[in-house]
Amino acid sequence: MRSGEREIGPHIQSLRKARQLTLDELARLSGVSRSMLSQIERGKANPTIATVWALADAFGLPISDLVVHPQPPSPIELLSGAQTPEMRSDDGLCAIRVLSPHDSVGRLEWYELRVQPRGVLASEPHAAGCREHLTVLEGKLAVHTDGRSETVEAGETARYRVDVAHRIENPGPSVARALLIVAF
Repeated sequence: MRSGEREIGPHIQSLRKARQLTLDELARLSGVSRSMLSQIERGKANPTIATVWALADAFGLPISDLVVHPQPPSPIELLSGAQTPEMRSDDGLCAIRVLSPHDSVGRLEWYELRVQPRGVLASEPHAAGCREHLTVLEGKLAVHTDGRSETVEAGETARYRVDVAHRIENPGPSVARALLIVAF
C-alpha cells in the first residue's frame, strides 16, 4: 500500500457499520453484490473504479474519502507520485490519478487522466449543475454528453455539463493524457 492511501476494505466495513448497514443493505444501495462487498471488506478483492464510485455514492461521500487518509495541515504539502491515488477503469484502459486534496472534494476535484486507444471512461450523472473542464495535454479525446460529441485536441479545453450520463473516449492511435476538473 502506498503512503497516503487508505486500506479500503476495512474502511468500507467501518463506514458500513457506523451507518448500521448490513452487507445486503449496502449491496442494495450501491449495486455491488454482497459477495463482492464481503471480499473487499476482507481484503480478498480490489475494487474497480466503478465499484469505488458506486460505494462512495451509496455512502454519500466523495471517492477520495474512501481511498485517501486525511493529511494534517501544513503550509506546504508535497506528495510524491507514489502517494497520489490512482484508480483504473474496469477494462484497465483508463487510469485516473486523484490530484485534488481531500478537503476540496464535493466542491472542486481535479484529476489526471491517461486513456489508452479505444479506452472509454463512462460516468453516470453527477450532482445537478455539475460541470467538467477537460484540458487535453497529449493526444485527443472525444467528449459525449447530452446528445452531443466533440473532439478535443492537445492544448484545447472542453467545458460541459455532467449532471447527465457522459463519457470521455480516446479515438486516437496513441495514449491521451488530460487534466479533468469537476466543479460542483
